[in-house]
Amino acid sequence: MKLSNTYLPISIGLAIAFGIILGVFLNFDSSEKIFASNSKKDKLNRLIDYIDYEYVEKVNTDSIVDVTVNGILENLDPHSTYIPANLYQESVDDMRGNFVGIGIRFYVYKDTIAVIKTIPGGPAAQAGIMAGDRLLYADGYPLFGDSIDKDTITSRLKGKRNTTVSLNIYRRGVQKLLAFDILRKEVPLASIDASYKLEDKLGYIKLNRFSETTYDEFMISLNNLIDEGITGLVLDLRDNPGGYVFTAKKMIDEFLKEGQLILVTKNKSGKEDKTYSTGKGEFEDGRVYILINQNSASASEIIAGALQDNDRGIIVGRRSFGKGLVQKEMALGDGSAVRLTIAKYYTPTGRSIQKPYGEGNDIYYQDYQNRYHSGEMVSQDSIKVVDSLRFVTPKGKVVYGGGGIIPDVFVPKDTSLEKETLDYISRSGFASYFVFEYLEQNRDDFKGRTSEDFIAHYEVNDSLFNEFLSFSGIINELVEFKQYQDHIKMILKASIAQQLYGTNTFELILNNDDEMIQKVLKLEADRN
Repeated sequence: MKLSNTYLPISIGLAIAFGIILGVFLNFDSSEKIFASNSKKDKLNRLIDYIDYEYVEKVNTDSIVDVTVNGILENLDPHSTYIPANLYQESVDDMRGNFVGIGIRFYVYKDTIAVIKTIPGGPAAQAGIMAGDRLLYADGYPLFGDSIDKDTITSRLKGKRNTTVSLNIYRRGVQKLLAFDILRKEVPLASIDASYKLEDKLGYIKLNRFSETTYDEFMISLNNLIDEGITGLVLDLRDNPGGYVFTAKKMIDEFLKEGQLILVTKNKSGKEDKTYSTGKGEFEDGRVYILINQNSASASEIIAGALQDNDRGIIVGRRSFGKGLVQKEMALGDGSAVRLTIAKYYTPTGRSIQKPYGEGNDIYYQDYQNRYHSGEMVSQDSIKVVDSLRFVTPKGKVVYGGGGIIPDVFVPKDTSLEKETLDYISRSGFASYFVFEYLEQNRDDFKGRTSEDFIAHYEVNDSLFNEFLSFSGIINELVEFKQYQDHIKMILKASIAQQLYGTNTFELILNNDDEMIQKVLKLEADRN
């Protein structure tokens, strides 16, 4: 099977775990002389100088410094990390919630840049660039050929605010290349993948990160749903690796009544900082369900822990990642930076949800694999708890620290090879390339079709289904996958919707067959 080495849950989990976005929220006292000279620092500087000037071979000492910094941080904890200068801007954009560019999603399709979708309201959309267009030149520089790479493309399309990039574009059915002069602007990186009503009184919001703009995005979505009459909310934090702690705290405040403890942080000297809710919450009385899984980390766990410890809402899913450390980002003077762990955080009952990391980073991230082997993914009884880390909420609910948030309502994961494969196909973007080629030939069939009409009436036919089986290699395992025909067609429909209408329609379609969503709907039905 073509997918045999790509969809394994272990590799997926490790990739997500290593990609965790680290929280930032405490400040050093600027009066501290933290850069004072001492013999340890002088020794390291002198060694670098010796290598630079005396070593027999020419050596890139910048790379030595990078390795040294990484080595130092790896011996501290798994979440203190080094950000090289060439990756720093991307990291800043991700956490700021926007970037300066033209606003497109694209593939390197064969040897050419193909536009998948323009970001609504962005410079490219306003200029008239369309899905399916091929970007051939940027300021006369060729953007095609086997040697083109994503970093080169990005550097040509991004730039300083209010600068212009001149593009030459091929459009199917048009004989001459089209010319566009596009003014670069700030383009939003949306934190919200979806926001819609699951039922008449039950709303749904899915977050993918906690950036500077997340709270404002969340409040717009929440207020729109409140205006539509919801009295309950599902907040989906699955696979959300976290981000800014201050964003999470502001969101929690919308659900708690005034004076309730949200979070406690403690630094190396033992100084505690406590955050309490105010009286300004927009959803203090509404029903709340928080969806988490093994890849929900950091700020996601802060939200789940604060609501659980305050007996507010129901946590649904599987045990979360287990990150209870706080990082601060600090520049190193050459365009690079470090995110250094400066505090630990505790939920309102006093529990730390940080899992142990004393045995090294490899063992730390192997925890994901161990959960599969222990049976924890399929049985709540397999979750190991430590009696000494037992805590009790104000209403008498028992909760545990020491490694993630254990949900109030457990939802097992189907760990069969077939279901893991389909989960990978649906969430990794694997089907997107196939769908793009399909839309290349059939895009006109969808002109003027609304997302509502698409959801209600479009069906993936057997011909397209069989083409995808052949493309993916599943056709060689047809007997095993035969029972999943409807599910595969749903994945294809959702992937088409994503390229035509965006992530909201994509999530809406996939959630029709989602186990955790179905569990929430059953809880709602039982409540009534």
